[in-house]
Amino acid sequence: MISIKRVSVSLISVLIVTCAALVAAAQQPPKVRLPQASPAATVSQTIGITDISITYHRPSVRGRTLWGDITSEKVAALIKANAVAPAAEGEGTVDGAQGGGKDFPMAPNGHVWRAGANEATKFTVSDDVLVQGQKLAAGAYSIHFIPGKDEFTVVFSKTADRWGSFRYDAKQDALRVKAKPVWLKDSQEQLSYDIPLMLANSAQVVLRWEKIAVPFTIEVPNQDALVRSKIDAMIAANPSDWQIPLAVGSAYFNDDKFEDAMAWVDKSIKVKETFQNLRTKTNLFVAMGKKPEAIAVAEQAIVRGKAEGTDTTRFEKFLADLKAGKM
Repeated sequence: MISIKRVSVSLISVLIVTCAALVAAAQQPPKVRLPQASPAATVSQTIGITDISITYHRPSVRGRTLWGDITSEKVAALIKANAVAPAAEGEGTVDGAQGGGKDFPMAPNGHVWRAGANEATKFTVSDDVLVQGQKLAAGAYSIHFIPGKDEFTVVFSKTADRWGSFRYDAKQDALRVKAKPVWLKDSQEQLSYDIPLMLANSAQVVLRWEKIAVPFTIEVPNQDALVRSKIDAMIAANPSDWQIPLAVGSAYFNDDKFEDAMAWVDKSIKVKETFQNLRTKTNLFVAMGKKPEAIAVAEQAIVRGKAEGTDTTRFEKFLADLKAGKM
């Protein structure tokens, strides 16, 4: 007689092995890469020193209805038919439910939508920013939209990696902002994210699909303070590296901010006097019209350069021309 206990143990063992195999298979890359109906895309932009990127998939309209209302009766029927999760009640998603685009809009008003296709749209930002004037911390997020006739809600969820919006949880919201949709005459077949407008410390992101454009603004507040904090952190972590303050000084020099440049070059020299930072200081004095000071530092630079084993021939010619009034 076969023991029930032995059968149970055997079944559990089989299930464990099967589940392990399925998990392993899911973690492996596909053996064959095929074209996708909604191909992947990424748009990236740097604002000052802050990097932002949006990774998404581009569905096509394909004659479907995208925008509009869905009745509560239809939502109830979808839930009953298990076409969507019970969370579809309220603002829950009906994204991907059978009949979308035919029996009801693909992205109906009042319901969470993945704002793309396949995986949820992913938004990554390297520093704290303002989105539509509201704070969003540096990090990675998934973006979800809640369409409306006159206003869209843009949701940044702390769960960055997920499939669509099917398991969207409002408790994981990092930020919600409002955006005004713009209705256009021309229809765009494939969904896109674009960054058409750039200013010194902000950029405009636009979701575009069919005849709708939904713009929202990303701003880097106090950009000068952000830059200085990163420089200070780098110097604090590398106090003996004379090249860091020299690089900062050279950047200010290129922007014709001579006083700021001189202060940073002097910091570099204080860490370690080198031919390179003395030569930069010489060029700064020349740009500032301080010829005697430039000559004095240039002579010091040549002595330092020879001590380092640097070929100073060209710089010696430069100094000779400077003394002769040819510069």
